[in-house]
Amino acid sequence: MDWGMKNRLSQLIKPNGRCMYMPIDHGYFQGPTSKLERPGETIKPIIDYADALFCTRGVLRSCINPENSKPIILRVSGGTSMVGKDLANEVLTTSIEEAIRLNASGVGLSVFIGSDYEKETLLNLSKLVDEAERYGIPVMAVTAVGREMEKRDARYLALCCRIAAELGARVVKTYWCENFDKVTNGCPVPVVMAGGPKTNSDVEVFEFVHDGMNKGAIGVNLGRNIWQNEHPVAMIRALRAIIHENATVKQASDLFHSVKNEKKK
Repeated sequence: MDWGMKNRLSQLIKPNGRCMYMPIDHGYFQGPTSKLERPGETIKPIIDYADALFCTRGVLRSCINPENSKPIILRVSGGTSMVGKDLANEVLTTSIEEAIRLNASGVGLSVFIGSDYEKETLLNLSKLVDEAERYGIPVMAVTAVGREMEKRDARYLALCCRIAAELGARVVKTYWCENFDKVTNGCPVPVVMAGGPKTNSDVEVFEFVHDGMNKGAIGVNLGRNIWQNEHPVAMIRALRAIIHENATVKQASDLFHSVKNEKKK
């Protein structure tokens, strides 16, 4: 592994081997997502607690302060929307030269295993790896499932993660599931957990993140369950405690309520 690759990975994965990424890329197919209408304002109180941001070039240029930014994982796939016929029909939308120009620490794209566009999205990944490796830029593959949430089981997600790793992804983002160790044990590169849609229970989020960390994940790439939460600072601090301080679910929950009550005063 060359110096540039090692340096960028060290920005994205902390010395303890863990990470907390915050995605704000949802607008690339959802438009002005709730609580993310003004991304720069949304992340102001919480960005200090994230290890890296996952975003598109448009949001990066217009909403993120270049003089005080976290490391950036640049979303480079897209081409579909929620009102289109198939979310899986993505292409590469941003060149590697643009990622270099924007000083990205990594790039990320989605792959849709089992969809009608499986082959195309896997070829997108392969092409991106070829180009990114040339410049020492790590690729994060996102194992997207579109609207077909029933696919979130260990066998399916293990298949997705292993294929992404085999094609050269340096990090894989996937969903937590029961028997999550079957996913991480079969993937030879680091695995981070997606947050998924906003849940109605804060404790539920703490539980799956804690379980995933115990079963081999190195961290999360979690957005909506933080910035759509009524108390985003409390939420991100509680999750950070699980990831970087080995906090239990109860300790995370106690911290959440403590920070939330401090903000009320």
